[in-house]
Amino acid sequence: MSLTRLSWSLVATAALAAPVPALAGGFYLQEQSPIEIGRALSGGAAAGDDPSTIYFNPAAMTQLQGVQLSAGASALMASAHQTNRGSYRSVPGSTVQVPVTGGDGGNPFESVIPVPSFYASAQVTDKLWLGLGVNAPFGLKLEYDDDFFGRYDSLYTDLKTYNIQPSAAYKLTDNLSIGGGVDVQYVKATLTNALPQVSPLVPTDGFTSLKGNDWSVGWNAGLFYTTGDTNFGVHYRSGISHKLQGTQIISGLAAPLTAANGEFAATAPLDLPDIVTVSMMHRLTPQLRAMITGKWYNWSKFKGIAVTSATGTTNKELDYKDSYSVSVGGEYDVSPALTLRAGTMFDRTPTNPQYLTTRVPDGDRVWLTGGATWNMSEMMALNLSYAHTFVEKANIIRPDSYFPAPATVTATTLAQTSGNADQVAASLTVRF
Repeated sequence: MSLTRLSWSLVATAALAAPVPALAGGFYLQEQSPIEIGRALSGGAAAGDDPSTIYFNPAAMTQLQGVQLSAGASALMASAHQTNRGSYRSVPGSTVQVPVTGGDGGNPFESVIPVPSFYASAQVTDKLWLGLGVNAPFGLKLEYDDDFFGRYDSLYTDLKTYNIQPSAAYKLTDNLSIGGGVDVQYVKATLTNALPQVSPLVPTDGFTSLKGNDWSVGWNAGLFYTTGDTNFGVHYRSGISHKLQGTQIISGLAAPLTAANGEFAATAPLDLPDIVTVSMMHRLTPQLRAMITGKWYNWSKFKGIAVTSATGTTNKELDYKDSYSVSVGGEYDVSPALTLRAGTMFDRTPTNPQYLTTRVPDGDRVWLTGGATWNMSEMMALNLSYAHTFVEKANIIRPDSYFPAPATVTATTLAQTSGNADQVAASLTVRF
């Protein structure tokens, strides 16, 4: 028996798109620098005042003297709420629509979601700098209650990426620098959801899970220019194409689909977007700086996910759109020991309302942030930041079909999602 449509439920790789209250557009994590969080990412490719510039624009390393290390983490505290707006399922051979009931799934996020980062830069000569960044640019973890009304769409998602970025920067003139790096990236994902039985009278659901991982490589490059009072930066980060390889497990299906239960080798591609960053930083006074950054994300390459296993190959349409974010911020040196900063960012969702799922309860979001740096000595600085994210409500209308005819069941998830997030970030920068 062909189970091609069954793997629709397993294209849970689409679940790699994150519930947005904690994250950036799609499943990209903006939180790669505690100092940048404090100014809402407005320093971006132009600030060049912390080793985390290795990620945002390695060309700006030429502004860092000697050897500098920065280690930190962001603690995300997110909440999301799903409201059932009349979800239902079909019955094979009948026009009857059976309501899908259950709880609201609870808050799917863990109480604290850590996002770590580490950066190191070293001035080799008066022209050459080398650097290394280690961070987690994409990822999420969420788990709905077992009786969630949207359980046929999603139950559990755990995506982790680890990015290792060796980089170099070269000062062409006193004002102009170039830089770039290689991105060696590891992805690991575990994704699960329930499966409807052919007969709605069967009291228990089926269950499916997909596990996979992959290593792949990308690159990034940037330019940095300064007039002294004004810095300009532009940076390009290539998209990375992964091919997750792992295992698909199906269990709990009752007759007539008991033969579908089993364990199968599976593969699924994951195309991550190109990102372009343009930034400016201007010194209004010796103590006061203003910053602005715009980013463009090539999410339109993420049209859907094809999953191939012994059950067949299928595609779950997502049809992401290119998106952008714009952030502005400023910082003020209260004294040589203390700097205060603040910022705001508008981050547009890349998701298509026509293809929203409970794995992607996405909406446009606005950040409000603040932070401080305490220079404990000439060698050591402590950076602290706080951010609150407001997320626009979204309505989900998601029909998904399971099993080949004549046993096809279509489950339609109708939901409204809402949420927000707080985050606290800290890093320690050491200079030698």
